Amino acid sequence: MREERRSGTFWLLAGFFALFVLFLYGPLSAILILSFQGPDGGLTFPLNGVSLHWFANLLEQQAVGDFGGSFRRSFALGLLVMAVTVVVSLLAGLAFRRRFMGATVLFYLSVASLVVPSIIVSLGIGVLFSQLGLEPWWLSSAFGAHLTWTLPFGVLIMFAVFNRFSPSYEEAARDLGASSWQSFAHVVLPMILPSLVGVGLFGFTLSYDEFARSLMTAGTYNTLPLELYGMTTNVTTPVLYALGTVTTVFSLLVILVTVGMITALRRRNMQARP
Repeated sequence: MREERRSGTFWLLAGFFALFVLFLYGPLSAILILSFQGPDGGLTFPLNGVSLHWFANLLEQQAVGDFGGSFRRSFALGLLVMAVTVVVSLLAGLAFRRRFMGATVLFYLSVASLVVPSIIVSLGIGVLFSQLGLEPWWLSSAFGAHLTWTLPFGVLIMFAVFNRFSPSYEEAARDLGASSWQSFAHVVLPMILPSLVGVGLFGFTLSYDEFARSLMTAGTYNTLPLELYGMTTNVTTPVLYALGTVTTVFSLLVILVTVGMITALRRRNMQARP
């Protein structure tokens, strides 16, 4: 059987995609490589030995920077933002299944923050706290700023999910005597659970690495992106690259675990269907 030959357009688009991937991940690969330098290594190529010295140095007391504290703050903030994003997005998706007065205005208000520059949102929340006589704090002001970024994505995802969701499943559950809560808990929720996990992933990752909306709302305690930015002007060793590698691997692990959960939930739903 004769194989179909690729057209010139295919190779052109493939080359463009390869250049895009190189542009996207080229700088990241440089940081990854430089993080494995020897104890006498510097911030540029060529490598001066190969070791795990700078990864071990992350566990030691640093003259500049608070790795552990900033990571814990970003992780806790990401979990809180994720939880609120999932709950509010689910409730919004359920509410918008039926038309009500002011639904259009409420929808545009909920997604308006996507078109507002992030630094403006951060500045506005910081000024508001100052006018109220409150000190910006990562668990309050930064929390609100991050929600203006994650909630619109979560709401839009749930709108798309429920637009494709057939009400016949709920009607069948009602015909079998299920109450509204039983219909939601045993029929609707298991079917949309993979999408909710995806919303949670969006909420956590968007919050975990958010810089602009944290800049003027985190107060005196930096989140991890702010700590990394501040260290670029003070730290002159590859420990900064080691921290970048660790945080990148952590983010990839979060994504892989979430994708695995979504795949397992979808497979279970497919097996449960008659």
